[in-house]
Amino acid sequence: MHRRTDILFIILATVSVCLLVADIATGPVHIDISDIACALTGGDCPPEVSRIIIDIRLVKALTAIIAGAALSVSGLQMQTLFRNPLAGPYILGISSGASLGVALFILGAPLSGIAGIMTSVGIAGAAWIGAGAILAVIAAVSRRIKDIMVILILGIMFSSAVSAIVQILQYLGNEQSLKAYVVWTMGSLGDVTGAELSIMTVAVISGTVISVAGIKPLNTLIFGEEYARTMGINILRTRMLLFVSTTLLAGTVTAFCGPIGFIGLAVPHVTRVMFATADHRILLPASILTGSSTMLLCDIVSKSLTLPVNSITALLGIPIVVWIVLRNRSIAV
Repeated sequence: MHRRTDILFIILATVSVCLLVADIATGPVHIDISDIACALTGGDCPPEVSRIIIDIRLVKALTAIIAGAALSVSGLQMQTLFRNPLAGPYILGISSGASLGVALFILGAPLSGIAGIMTSVGIAGAAWIGAGAILAVIAAVSRRIKDIMVILILGIMFSSAVSAIVQILQYLGNEQSLKAYVVWTMGSLGDVTGAELSIMTVAVISGTVISVAGIKPLNTLIFGEEYARTMGINILRTRMLLFVSTTLLAGTVTAFCGPIGFIGLAVPHVTRVMFATADHRILLPASILTGSSTMLLCDIVSKSLTLPVNSITALLGIPIVVWIVLRNRSIAV
């Protein structure tokens, strides 16, 4: 078993590196492999080639790696926490909160007197504030409610309420702002700058570190919260850790890249099937590699077909989710 796991990790790592190179090499402008290698190693190459490779393609590829890893890890821990195979990284309403923040920034600011304040925040900042606000509400509610399924239902209700507000803002918004918001909802890996990538990396690493600290509680929660309590796990503290981790992971990706669907929902299941285990000591790093590879693949296809990356992740993820449901309607996480 250990040898099989090691081989799978080696294969995933190799595939990730190959897809990273392929992603950097893919684009509307054809660049020879020798020039790509020269730009990446700091050799003597034309300035325009170096800019395309380093400032655009490499940044976008690294963004894909970080986004895929973050969404996969957050989806994995949400599925375990809620013991629901169809739970994803946005199950707490994080995506809806981020969407509300962006909607207020793009659609609401022109309709009110807060335009100056919102302009200084920016789209990423507005999304972060929205996601953080939803987390604060969920955290306050979870302190009084013990049943995790009630929290799940409340999260869905919060998402519905936020969606209704966003629809009102869309109805009242002008054509230009409405188009800008719709474009944001399609998701994009190419709008992240080098400076934003640094901020994104720090936030995702922080969320991943918290996830690593939650590996033991997650392994215990597989058998239910009552069993976890008998093993000395502080359920409330664990919930808060996982909620904060998910907000750092999924909230950061949504803030900088827009809502990217199905990666966080499908990848954890694919990882469980590949490694045939429920041990999060294996699943967490495996999800990072699988999610990164999947996101790189989606980015390559997106650039090749000139389509929004969110449509590619949906086309890839929906068949996997359908297969999961048909394979076993009562999947035990």
